[in-house]
Amino acid sequence: MQIEWMKARDIAGLVRGGEMSAQAIAAAVCDQVERENPALNALIYFDREAVLAEAAAVDARLAAGEDLPLAGVPFTTKDNLWVGDLPATFGSRLFKDFVAPRDSWCVSRLRALGGVMLGITNCAEFACMGITNNLLHGVTRNPLDLSRTPGGSSGGAVAAVAAGMGPLALATDAGGSTRRPAAHTGLVGFKPTLGAVPNPWGFDDPSHMLSVIGQVGRDVEDVALMFDALADYDARDPLSQPDFAQLRAMPTLKAPLPPLRIASSLDLGCDFAIDDDVAAAMLAAVERLRAAGWQIDEASPNWPASAREYPLLVLQQAELAAMFSEALASAPNDIYPNIADQIRLGQQVTGSQLAAVLMLRDKLAQALAAFFGDYDLLLCPASPVEAWPIDQFGPPVIGGRPAGPRGHAAYTPLFNYCNVPAVSIPCGKGRQGLPVGLQIVGPRYADALVLAAAWQIESAWQLD
Repeated sequence: MQIEWMKARDIAGLVRGGEMSAQAIAAAVCDQVERENPALNALIYFDREAVLAEAAAVDARLAAGEDLPLAGVPFTTKDNLWVGDLPATFGSRLFKDFVAPRDSWCVSRLRALGGVMLGITNCAEFACMGITNNLLHGVTRNPLDLSRTPGGSSGGAVAAVAAGMGPLALATDAGGSTRRPAAHTGLVGFKPTLGAVPNPWGFDDPSHMLSVIGQVGRDVEDVALMFDALADYDARDPLSQPDFAQLRAMPTLKAPLPPLRIASSLDLGCDFAIDDDVAAAMLAAVERLRAAGWQIDEASPNWPASAREYPLLVLQQAELAAMFSEALASAPNDIYPNIADQIRLGQQVTGSQLAAVLMLRDKLAQALAAFFGDYDLLLCPASPVEAWPIDQFGPPVIGGRPAGPRGHAAYTPLFNYCNVPAVSIPCGKGRQGLPVGLQIVGPRYADALVLAAAWQIESAWQLD
């Protein structure tokens, strides 16, 4: 297999075993970046010589006897995270001159384990849109069809992995920004339980009560390997908990699953619109699992009546307003139009509205917890559409109905509001021949179960 398409675990095995050097891996992947990135605009910062130097340092550390589980594995970092001494722009002209003073916690951890930081990936401004476009770096394209978006806000992260520019990507997910782009590019994207991966320093996050560090890879095992490398406890992150230091997926990833109570829902009980071809792919995937012996009911959580498309979006809008109202007033042309609109809407949010949505969040979490009293896992779409044309903010019609600006994102944010783990894995293709993602959701702290089920499902489909 060509080096640029190798799995992370295979790269680490070869480098740790002395069969290949980290420098040789890095050189091959850098070649791929130079071939593919000009058309994609996935990486907005890349320095070949720095990558090769970092890989040489990994080789030296191995020679000195260090145990490096991720030796030589290239990974990319989303632009809303920090890589020390490199530009970190948050996808915004407002930060065009900012240089990160240190690595984000997750970047530091991957490097400590022998990973090689390949480059910084493009994202939506402030990671607050479902596309990947901004005024500073421009648009990122889908490697599977350059006329279409990879989604957002982690579009650069998934475009890099899907194009052979590193087997792993650090992403973030506050409403689906890891899972939906992964679905649109045929990858695996995992959103852990809130706080499972510490994030104690970096940019102020307009979705800090919802956002997690996400993992992107080409298959479930690589994503589980990356998750295990990152899950930990750090008291400097108020969302972190001591039990996260023991949260691991790899030890049980391939073990036989116990009898599971599994539910499947096409609309999540919210009457979400979904394109017919995406629904057909989802239903066919579930039927393939039933044919393989999986027991799956049709059931949805009993959500509060107000649980609809992005019901807590005002939280993001209000936080954007708190952070960037002054910038919008002084430099309105430096902020992407949709983000400017969100800031203006946030300026109108009242204290009672914020209190109401925070109370709603509690009710959503209680409803899903009650559902997981009856079921162990929930299967549903990751996105109701295939990737759409690059010049559209979102598809104007979904399932034959007019779609609002967040219609393409309806299936993911509820699980951020409830703090639970969820993963998207490829489950077929739509009529345009582009990937469709199946979302697998579990209760809080069931990260290992969610990934184990995803691995079993992925394996079952490969045997079909």
